[in-house]
Amino acid sequence: MTHIDAPPDGSGELRGLSSDGRLERVLKSSQFAITAELAPPDSADPEDVYERARLFDGCVDAINATDGSGANCHMSSVGVCALLSRQGYSMVMQVTCRDRNRIAIQGDVLGAAAMGVTNILCLTGDGVQAGDEPEAKPVFDLDSVSLLRAVRMMRDDAHFLTRRPLSTPPRVFLGASVNPFVPPHDFQIHKLEKKIDAGAQFIQTQYCYDLPMLEDFMAQVRARELHRRAYILVGVGVPSSAQSARWMREHIPGLHIPDSIIERLERAGEPRDEGARICVETLQALRDIEGVAGAHIMAYKREADVAGIIDRSGVLADRELR
Repeated sequence: MTHIDAPPDGSGELRGLSSDGRLERVLKSSQFAITAELAPPDSADPEDVYERARLFDGCVDAINATDGSGANCHMSSVGVCALLSRQGYSMVMQVTCRDRNRIAIQGDVLGAAAMGVTNILCLTGDGVQAGDEPEAKPVFDLDSVSLLRAVRMMRDDAHFLTRRPLSTPPRVFLGASVNPFVPPHDFQIHKLEKKIDAGAQFIQTQYCYDLPMLEDFMAQVRARELHRRAYILVGVGVPSSAQSARWMREHIPGLHIPDSIIERLERAGEPRDEGARICVETLQALRDIEGVAGAHIMAYKREADVAGIIDRSGVLADRELR
């Protein structure tokens, strides 16, 4: 886990924080932030959660716990976040609107905040047809934008959507997602602005395998000054082979992987090592793009490689880690 440097003005504290969490303090200190994604286990054993989280010790500022990603059932995000928050980890609880109505979601937000969760990522969620239980009944009482508004209302105005007051509001840092790699790009900018208007303070993007496309997107972000209103963390993947990259491109909605990346993996003598190099190079490039505040590493089945990749990239070389 990461030590937070004092703010640039030497005051010893950061003012105007929405939460008590590490991720918000790092971002508001203008440091390059790293988050990573933890895939919850198909298990009721807390040690399975702790074992996965230990892979990220000393190298990330927060850990996302997914919420039924791909419309597949695993241990709940709120359960994972509760276990790890009590162990001192900075957690990002993902909340999707697919499976719960506004009553359940608002209750989960309060329960998570009471257990020490300080970051919430608001997502609409994949449709049930994408997962292994397509007969499940989707809810979608809210979407990501109305969910952001609801949680912001709970935090800032201290009441539920019904206007019934809260005695203690949740102190949480609010996030949302965006995909810079799906045309039309003007529409993606519009969606981003709408989410920021609704209350998003940090943004995590879909995997970035196309840096020129990201540069074009960030130019539009800067033109609208959206990077001054929310912190943008760009998604980074760790491909293992050309075959797996092709499968992801064909089966994950909204995922863009250029042919050049697949060809590079095909030419490599050790595709796994080449995939790690691609991730290192992407992290280094992101550090130099104006408006990018950090990276969100999604290393499915390669979580054990994350610490070494971050170390090799040098993007946290100026940070004191413990």
